[in-house]
Amino acid sequence: MMVRLFIALVTSIAALSASLALAATALDVNKADQAGLEALKGVGPAMSTRILDERKKGPYKSWEDLIDRVRGIGAASATKLAAEGLTVNGTGYANTGAATKSKNDSNTGGKAMADTGAPKK
Repeated sequence: MMVRLFIALVTSIAALSASLALAATALDVNKADQAGLEALKGVGPAMSTRILDERKKGPYKSWEDLIDRVRGIGAASATKLAAEGLTVNGTGYANTGAATKSKNDSNTGGKAMADTGAPKK
């Protein structure tokens, strides 16, 4: 009986510690300063400046809004940034495929590509 109680207590403490650690590492893009953003792996001075400059125009409404507005952030980098603890309005990123970034697609050299309707080779 005491062993079960002890195991339940240890499990509860471990779960609480994990929750607190996650909350402590979460960084909301609408509240972060430059130092906080640059502390994230994958965000340097140039990226943090782009994020903050765009935020001056208005807060980010969603991950899709962040992806659309900040050059250099696409679905792959959003996934990595969310894993590092970045949130948008307290929400982590879930790649639903809804966010597209043709204007910032690295395969097009940063230029939008028009869909000609021709079959792809």
